[in-house]
This record gives sequence, C-alpha cells and structure tokens, in this order.
Amino acid sequence: MAAGAGAFAWTTFPSMPTRRVYCSAAHRDGQLFVLGGCGGGGRALGTAEVLDLPAQRWTTLPPLPTPRAGAAALALGKQILVVGGVDAAQSPLASVEVYHVDEGKWEKKAALAQPSMGISAVQRDGAVYALGGMGADTSPQALVRVYEPAKDHWQPLPSMPTPCYGASAFLQGNKIFVLGGRQGKLPVTAFEAFDLETRSWTRYPSVPSRRAFAACAMADGVVFSLGGLQQPGPHNFYSRPHFVNTVEMFDPVQGVWRKPNRTIRMKEKRADFVAGCLGGRVVAVGGLGNQSCPLDSVEGFSLSQKKWEPLPPMPTGRCSCSSCPAPSLLFVIGGVAQGPSGAVEALCLHDVP
Repeated sequence: MAAGAGAFAWTTFPSMPTRRVYCSAAHRDGQLFVLGGCGGGGRALGTAEVLDLPAQRWTTLPPLPTPRAGAAALALGKQILVVGGVDAAQSPLASVEVYHVDEGKWEKKAALAQPSMGISAVQRDGAVYALGGMGADTSPQALVRVYEPAKDHWQPLPSMPTPCYGASAFLQGNKIFVLGGRQGKLPVTAFEAFDLETRSWTRYPSVPSRRAFAACAMADGVVFSLGGLQQPGPHNFYSRPHFVNTVEMFDPVQGVWRKPNRTIRMKEKRADFVAGCLGGRVVAVGGLGNQSCPLDSVEGFSLSQKKWEPLPPMPTGRCSCSSCPAPSLLFVIGGVAQGPSGAVEALCLHDVP
C-alpha cells in the first residue's frame, strides 16, 4: 500500500564542503559517502567526503587516488568500491579503487579490461555487475563484467544485445533489467534483462517513445520510463525538442508496455531529474522544465490509485543531481542550481500518527 502524500517530508543536511555535479554516492551504516565529480571548472575532482547522518557532520577523507567524475560507486561491507568514470582530461578510466572504511585508506584494485564511463552497476550476493559504458573512442559498449572482491578479478559475461552508457539497471529476483541510456547523443529505447542464473539476455519490447534525459524507476516489479526531452519526429521539421510529462509503464506479468494514458502523465513536464521508489510510490524530483531555473517540484505516483500527487517541494531546486537510496530515504546530492550545488537533501518517509 502506497504511503499517503502527507507521509513525505524533506530533511536538509549540512551542505557538502565541495560543491559538485556528476559525483558518486554510496550509503552504508548511517554514513553517506560522496566521491569525485566535477567542480565549477568542470574538471574531475579527487575529493572524497563523508556525512555522518546522526551527527549531521561532514568529514573530508583522503582523496581518491584517481580523480574522477561519473563513476559507479557501491558499498560492499566495510568497503566503498569506485569503478570507471572520466579523469580530469575527460578520458574514460579503467581504474577501480576501494576505500576501506575502518582503516580510512584507499587501495587500487584490479582494473577493468577497457576504460569506461557511464557504467551501470548493481550488486548481488557480494558480487558487482558492471554493465555497458562509453569507451575511449566515445562509442557505447555492450560489455558486461562481474567483480568478486575476494578474488579481486573482473570476469567477462555475455554482452548486452544493445550497447549503451548511462542506463538504469534494476535488480529484480535473479534478473538485471536495463533500460534508458544513450549511444552518443541518441537516447536508447532498448529494454533488456540479464538472467544471473542462466547468464543469458532477454530482449523485451522497446520503450515506446524516444526521449533524452528521461528517468527510470522500478516499483512492485513494474518498470517506469518518465519525462525527458522529446525530439521532434522526422515529419515535424520545424519543431524543437520539448519537455514532456510522459509516463510509460512495463507490466512484467503481461510482458508489454501499458497503453499510453493521458490520465497517468506527470503533473510537471521535466527532464534531467531524479526518479526513485519510496513508500510504495514512484517519485519524480526536480530537474529542468519550462521555466528559467531548475525545478523544486516533487510528485509521487501511487500504483494502486494510478495517479500522481504533489509531494513537498525540494528545498533547493536542482537538475543533474546524484541520488542514493537508503532505507525510507532518497538522497538528492549536488547537481546544478545556478552553478554546481553543495546541497544534500533527502526525501523521507515519516511515521504519520
């Protein structure tokens, strides 16, 4: 049952010491780690900072051995693993580094076979699956690799049918669903799943409409592709790209995308926003829309009621944010307000009496 709109509230944490965009975040045990990213000059940073959530206090950690932006980051036990991304010269990285939380130090680990940015990473049973990415020649990759920390080794797995980078990946049962992402500047509509048991790929019907900077989420096994910037079709010669409030839902039981329906569109047209799942709802947070500054508006979709409701607005309107789920929290980190932002705010589920 989805939480009522009144159950949501924002918590504002102290700002990051370093304002940034395209940073990587991981949450473990009451701590939010924020790693790398780009500062005001657009160069990749080595900065590593951790927020102690109960104490509401930031600590500066030893910097990443390899400055990077747009890396994949995951908490694995008492380690934070950082994979790929781009360096200060904007070249993709093969480098993999781990931060040992207890010892307070970084260690270099087995590198990827090929440099890669925009990797989608998920973990299951202590293993990390890294999917897709963009290589040094800027072409999208179909690579799939699994990392086992105990062996410090990347093993190749069957490639994705559709190469892409910056995709959304969701673990559901023993499948990793992959959708969204890009090939160069072109949004990808492919929707595919990797079965971890049979180690094989299944192609599902493609996302019905092609939109750049859309956001994806998964709730109760239903996959959502939301909003974005719709490119004019070939027949529509004069039109410009425009923000949309499109909602496309894939029903895994039927194996089809549900028929488009005007009544389930988002209230706000938005792109480059954060989407997530909180309290049984899909939430859409901030982004860019038809106004001059980034949006602070937030809305939540109830699967049972099939409708969007306004949720409390984000204290700092932003786009291009990093996000990080935690139990009953969705962190929205950095991004762009006027320039790079240091804001760290979390949409929370609080107990309604």
